Formats: sequence, C-alpha cells, structure tokens
Amino acid sequence: MLSPKDSPLGKQLSQYVCLRITRLDDVDVGLFERDWNNTIYFFALNSDEKIYFRYGGRDSASPDTYLNVDSLELALRQGLQMHEQYLGGTLKLPERPKAFFPREIPLLVQRTFAQRQCVECHLIGDFQNIQRQQDGVLDKLTHLYRSPDIKTIGIELDVPKGLVVKEATGAAKAAGMKAGDRIVAWNGTPVVTFGDLQYQYDKVDRKAAKVTVQVDRGENLQIALPARWWWTDLRFRQSSVDPRLDFEDRPLSAEEKVKLGLPPDGIASQVKYVSDFAKIRKTHDLRTGDIIYAVDGVERDEIANTAELFLKLRKKAGESATLGVIRSGQRIQVPLHSYQLSFRK
Repeated sequence: MLSPKDSPLGKQLSQYVCLRITRLDDVDVGLFERDWNNTIYFFALNSDEKIYFRYGGRDSASPDTYLNVDSLELALRQGLQMHEQYLGGTLKLPERPKAFFPREIPLLVQRTFAQRQCVECHLIGDFQNIQRQQDGVLDKLTHLYRSPDIKTIGIELDVPKGLVVKEATGAAKAAGMKAGDRIVAWNGTPVVTFGDLQYQYDKVDRKAAKVTVQVDRGENLQIALPARWWWTDLRFRQSSVDPRLDFEDRPLSAEEKVKLGLPPDGIASQVKYVSDFAKIRKTHDLRTGDIIYAVDGVERDEIANTAELFLKLRKKAGESATLGVIRSGQRIQVPLHSYQLSFRK
C-alpha cells in the first residue's frame, strides 16, 4: 500500500499482513468468492482462513460509489476488534467456504492454462457464466444480474461512516428504517462493511418477497422487495452471455398501455435510445419513440416488463427475434439480431 506509515490509514494497515493477488491461476477462488466485476476488493482474514470482512462493492453508476479512505479505515479498525474477539473466543465466524479453483472451469482452462496465459479476476466470472450456459445451468436472474442495488429498496448509506444510513425512502422507510441507523445484519448474517452487505444481498433468492435487516437499535426490519428488485444496469459488466441489443427502453405506464390498447400486464416499452452501432452492425432498425409490444409474438412475461429485459432474459447472445412495434400509429414487424460481445483480455 502507498499510504504513509504515519497516516491514520497507514497505522491501521501496519497491523495487517498485506498481500496483493495479481493472478488467480492457483488461488482458491472459493474462499475469495465475490462478484468478479468489482473493480477492487479486499478480504480481511486470519491465519485460519476465516473471513472477518469484505471491503469493496459497487453499483452500475460508478466503480467507487461505496469506496473511500474513511470507510476503509473504519473497516480496518473493526477488523482488528474482531480479531481480538476471535482470539479471545468470543467471536464465531462462518466455516471456510468449499474450495474451488480456476482449473475446475473447463472453458477457462482452454482459454488460459492451455495458452500459458494469466487467469485474471474478470475471467473467473465471465467464464463461469459461459460454462454455465454451455452446461444448461445458467440462471440469468442470479448469475447475470448480480449485486442488487440497495437504493432500489430505499437505502442510501453515509459512505464514510460504513453502514450508517444517510436516508431511508421507499420500502426501507416503510419498514421503519431511519436516517442514523447502522445496519448490523442482513437476513441474519452479521455485516461490517458495504462489501459484506452487498455480498449477502446478492445471495437472496430472486423470488424472495422480503429481506430482514437488523439495525443497531435492536430492530429487525422486514423490508418488502419490489418487483424486479434484482435488476441492475448490465452495460459495465461487458458479459459474454449478455445479448447486446444496441437499444434501451423504458416500461410504459398503465395509462399509456390503456391509450394504445395494450394489455395491462404486457411487456410494452418505449425505445429511448438507439446506438449508432445498430446500423453498423445491422442489429435492427428501431427508432427512438418506437413502442415495442411483443417479442416473437409474446406479449406477456412473468418477469420482464420491457422488451429489452425480455430479450436479455429469454435470448442467448447472438440469437435473433422479431419485434412487434407501433410506429406512427402503425403496427409493424422489426427483425432484431443480437450479438455476442467479442471476448476481451
């Protein structure tokens, strides 16, 4: 670390043995399991390989929304306190996760080990999903839409203060959360940092209707999860199993659907952006303002409320579809050819 040794952060770090993993060829990634699209991630653990806390995490807006020096210093202090408790026998930590190594992903072996190349962090998550898709076990809700955004349920953190709530709105406020609350557990599992919280939130079953959040005043708050609480903007992930569509849309309101004579529970959406690459790649001929009311004749879906989401959930990268579109009051058919992102190193 580059922090001066006499700085507050330097003094905290001097009490840790700091290691940086630069390649994952022979690393037990089961122990260090995480969302592999995070830009930076720290684990604080002891010689028994028991994890005290994770420090990292992000949202789709920025890689460092939840990262700063103050919150890192706080996490390091808390980690030292937990270490003393562990040594004193007053702190119990989860058992070590099951070992899992990069060589257990056949496609990754072909791409890296067989080519004498380095196994990098972003390769783990991407090739896990490619392998899952090939094996028929890819669950896009869980494996593609990772790290749900806590702001969707109304939690805004005072980031320098760790898990202290800056503002509670929406579902969180309705459940009784207040500004100044400090989150101490998520679905019964203690959390110390935002990295811990996001890791536990990511484990929540995508069909769940609520999460239990404990705050430091002793309350266990039951927060209702809204529809599609797991949704996040996937663009920053650059995932190989994410169908690239060259457009973005928004769901129509109930009133807009009625006006257009569309079913209230349909996937109707309005195109709000079309990439210049759509013409270059010949992806489609959609236009801003187009209303998409069907994909391959399907107008309703139990999960998706927009055509974009339907395509991402129901189609593989590279597959084609036919869109039912309302343009200038006329219903037309627009072919779409999704594409798979060329793998990047």
